[in-house]
Amino acid sequence: MAQTNNNTNKPTPLELSIQISLSGLSFCILQRDTNTITALKEVDFQKKLNPIEVLDALKHLLNTEKIIQNTFNAITVIHDNELATLVPKPLFNEDCIADYLKFNSKILISDFIAHDEIVTNDSINVYVPYMNINNFIYDQFGAFTFKHISTILIEEILHLEKNSSSPKVYVNISQNHFETVVVNNAKLLLYNAFEYHSSEDFIYYLLFTTEQLNLNPEIFHLVFIGNVTKEDALYNMAYQYIRHIGFGTRNETYNYRVAPKTDHSNFTLIKSL
Repeated sequence: MAQTNNNTNKPTPLELSIQISLSGLSFCILQRDTNTITALKEVDFQKKLNPIEVLDALKHLLNTEKIIQNTFNAITVIHDNELATLVPKPLFNEDCIADYLKFNSKILISDFIAHDEIVTNDSINVYVPYMNINNFIYDQFGAFTFKHISTILIEEILHLEKNSSSPKVYVNISQNHFETVVVNNAKLLLYNAFEYHSSEDFIYYLLFTTEQLNLNPEIFHLVFIGNVTKEDALYNMAYQYIRHIGFGTRNETYNYRVAPKTDHSNFTLIKSL
């Protein structure tokens, strides 16, 4: 979804992507003419904040990071929250947009509700963006595009799995929350998001989800992406219960001035470019 104004700044080869959640934020800058990611930074909050506090953190970041004070040819904001649901495109009616969310998310009458089209899945992703963040980005930079994190995850994972015939369970790990995308025969079976506080929470939600889909932990493949390594408690916990475990890859060809931690970290941030 795009938000625009009449800003007439001349085009530059720089593109900015910012990912926003209540537990942290991150950004990267791509210099398109050289295919080089020139900046990549993550900020983890010490606790879960509210949207007003997140905006203060974003303002501080913009005031202290000179590299983000450039003029950008394109800007993408990724909203990372649990306030999203998928609707088959043939059944989508924009006049009923709030009804799709109210049954599985706690929303307010004042909430602005947006939607992204997921072409690869012939569906509409209905979600609540952080509008205070959107308004601030609009005031600072002008025209930009915003998406929900699940839109990027679903599009990219379906693309990666377009020739696969085996069940895959992707988990995108962030601080205190994770997203799950389950695919089989190149089709989306499920998307959901969970908050966790321990590795026990994580494995409970993961095994419960796969059990509801009748997936056998001896057969399906678990694919970690995001902020996770083999040394992490989440990986070690999953290893006790699931036979086939591995890490995904962003499968991109950017050059980096400072490389990401792993080939699967910053998945949604970098894939949004």
